[in-house]
Amino acid sequence: MPRADAQRNYERLLTAAETAFRDHGVDAPLERIARSAGVAIGTLYGHFPNRRALLGALLRERNETLFELGDRLLTSPAADALEQWIRAVTEHAAAYQGLAAELVGGADDSASELHASCVRMMEIGEGLAARARKAGEIRADVAGQDVFALMNAAAWLREAGSAAEADRMLGFALAGMRP
Repeated sequence: MPRADAQRNYERLLTAAETAFRDHGVDAPLERIARSAGVAIGTLYGHFPNRRALLGALLRERNETLFELGDRLLTSPAADALEQWIRAVTEHAAAYQGLAAELVGGADDSASELHASCVRMMEIGEGLAARARKAGEIRADVAGQDVFALMNAAAWLREAGSAAEADRMLGFALAGMRP
């Protein structure tokens, strides 16, 4: 059990990171986050050895909510479930400027603190795509990796452009997945 002051510092760091990442993207300076939390940079690194560890801790609750949705969707009608998953992950990955790129990097880096959650997102996407393929609702060549790439591309477009542009692109891509 962490000491009370260590727990307070941890919570203050997460609050400051949420604000900094929301306002300035995932590349916000860690020194600024530590200063906003009222702690030294060494305290930040004591809790979070790197940016991805901080980001992983910040996203933990959101990821769990997303995974609960994915688990429910795995028992829903296939076509609707896949589209709901794609849209939910796209919105999730666009929460902060630069998050989509971090998720792609985390998926490819087994040492990353984001790796397990990225793999889980891909597994749910693959499961939903497999169900939709089996039901004949999407083309046979659509794979989970394609779904993950689409979600991150749409999240990037949402960050760089607008939610409307991302939704339009998703509509085209989803239509292209259908047989």
